[in-house]
Amino acid sequence: MNDDRLEIQEQPAETPIRVRAIALDEASFSSRVIFRWIAITILVLFAAVTLGYIINSLRLLLFFVVLAVFLAYLIDPLVKLIRRPFKSRHLERFMPRPVAIVIAFAIVLSVVGLAVSYIAPRAVEQAKDFGASLPNYATSLRQAINDMNRRFDRLRVPEEVQTRINDQLVLVGEQITTTAGGFLLSLLIYLPWIVIVPILTFFMLKDGELIRLSTLKMFPPGRWRERAGLVLTDISNTIAAYTRAMLVSSVFIGTICSVGFYIIGLRYALLLGILAGIFEFVPLLGPLTIGIISTAVAALGSDPQRGIWVAIFLIVLRVFHDYVSYPRIVREGIHLHPLLIILSILAGEQIAGITGVVLAIPIVAILTVLYKHVLEHHGRRTLLDGLRTPETAVAELPEGDER
Repeated sequence: MNDDRLEIQEQPAETPIRVRAIALDEASFSSRVIFRWIAITILVLFAAVTLGYIINSLRLLLFFVVLAVFLAYLIDPLVKLIRRPFKSRHLERFMPRPVAIVIAFAIVLSVVGLAVSYIAPRAVEQAKDFGASLPNYATSLRQAINDMNRRFDRLRVPEEVQTRINDQLVLVGEQITTTAGGFLLSLLIYLPWIVIVPILTFFMLKDGELIRLSTLKMFPPGRWRERAGLVLTDISNTIAAYTRAMLVSSVFIGTICSVGFYIIGLRYALLLGILAGIFEFVPLLGPLTIGIISTAVAALGSDPQRGIWVAIFLIVLRVFHDYVSYPRIVREGIHLHPLLIILSILAGEQIAGITGVVLAIPIVAILTVLYKHVLEHHGRRTLLDGLRTPETAVAELPEGDER
């Protein structure tokens, strides 16, 4: 009986020790989580600064490397089609990959050459005419500003407001002229460097699988190498989907704009359509630039009302493409929130100019793939899963599963 009383009296003494142990476990768990988040934040910031410095220092080289990668992903399906097995003496044989790549290059160059030989003379003629007409457009812009000032005087608009509007209009006109001229000048300056792109593309197509296997050997055998293989496959599929979607979008926008501008009666319809297709490779800023240029050319021409029709046409085309055709083109490729795309493009422009704008979406898409695989590797759905304490984890279990 006395022993039972002693046991009953000794039980409450264990409770403070257990509570203290649980409190220590929670404190150590919280400190580990905080330390992990601080370390991850520092690593991400360091990686972002380093990546920005590298991109800014090597942006010209990176531009041509990225262009070669895009071409490699575009030509690769044709190479695979050419290398389809064929029967010879009752055996399935494959064409050597280098030979298939050379044949694919010949086909692509032939198609591009035919298209250029048909389109280039007209486009060059329109480009010369457009360059010669720039002073006339500048005169028309000044005349439009004077007409606007007279209307402001009738409406009794404050002079300060008139000055600000006039300055902005002149600035926009100068920026349009500078952008168009600078773009054409850049094409002429970097034209000799473009010879390097087919060489890089050839070796990327030829040794792509070898590069992949060499990269996988850097990881230890087992689940790490298996996970690395999945990551590389997803990244490759993402880049392939993006490049092919951009090519299809470029051809689609260029063709529709050329036909639409011609129907509206816009001068330089072919030239502006080609520029619209090229600028489509620069997200957001490209379509906005070609929209301003096309509308300005129409508004400053013989029929200013044509500028309204051009603006309506471009708005309808952009809405249709962004919400109907482009999602069908991309399919299961890149799916990023519009806000993330805008922020990525702005950050890319600040880091590396036009090269950063072109690279922004592919880099963010690759980081998204890495983020997804990191969560899968750790068995989580979000990063916040790591903040759950043991008590919250038990509380989230279904009823009857508490152990």
